[in-house]
Amino acid sequence: MTGGNTESRKVRRHGTFRPVEFIIESLIRTAGISAIILVALIFFFLIREGAPAFTRVPLSNLFGKRWYPIFDIYGTLPLILGSLVVTLGAVAISMPLGLATAVFIGEIAPDWAREVLKPLIEVLAGIPSVVLGFLGMVAIAPLVREHLGAPTGLTAFTGSLMLAYMALPTIISVAEDAIDAVPRDYRDAALALGATHWQTIWRVVIPAARSGIIIAVMLGIGRAIGETMTVMMVTGNAARLPLGLDAYFKPVRTMTATIAAEMGEVAQGSTHYHVLFAVGIILFLMTFIVNAIASIVIIRGGPRRGRSLMG
Repeated sequence: MTGGNTESRKVRRHGTFRPVEFIIESLIRTAGISAIILVALIFFFLIREGAPAFTRVPLSNLFGKRWYPIFDIYGTLPLILGSLVVTLGAVAISMPLGLATAVFIGEIAPDWAREVLKPLIEVLAGIPSVVLGFLGMVAIAPLVREHLGAPTGLTAFTGSLMLAYMALPTIISVAEDAIDAVPRDYRDAALALGATHWQTIWRVVIPAARSGIIIAVMLGIGRAIGETMTVMMVTGNAARLPLGLDAYFKPVRTMTATIAAEMGEVAQGSTHYHVLFAVGIILFLMTFIVNAIASIVIIRGGPRRGRSLMG
């Protein structure tokens, strides 16, 4: 009898129509589907406007080494390499600093310091990019020119410094949340086995939070590679191939800066117009590849987490 009553209660509960729940579920479902549709429409718009560039411009020219739209030379290789150089430099600077800061806030800093530092770091993410670009022009660029021997302070290195500063709040916040989500039992077990505080952090906490840390770094890369105003103000905007050991201390031009600087001056429907959208397609694909690699690393690293902790 008890089992029958339980089943009947389940049937009545599932069979009851609740308008509030139905509305909320419908809104959530609509929002989720709308996000997917919006991304698909953006990609469709890029393809529609950028595809003619691949038919009007030969691929040898489109991926050439020179960008002179006035002379119908649309080599995007300097733009692609410029974006990669600035982004990789920003990641090389921000990743160790961000991870070290996240570990300090989550594992080492006292409670009062954590309560002060975390809100301050999150506030830094709200500084407008144009303000940071102006700061880079008037403060950082002269230091680079005077102390690093660069012919001009508006270089790829200056852009990497500013993008690293912009990516740091995102990396620190997300990585610290991932470290804070590691169960306390992991730390207690490591300390009970005789591990020091640093060994517990390095061998237990960070491996357990690896997925979240990877996501933090990928979000930082996305912030860096998609930034426009700051890099347009501090990198010099010279469409040249960033080759050689001194490439970081010379001006470069990124894809985002090129689109922002030239889109307002081209005639709609012209070859230059469609090539700029083709640059947007290349940027979209680069971002997609970065996110795909991050997802693959997280998926493959998940089953090995337990073995790494045991090791």
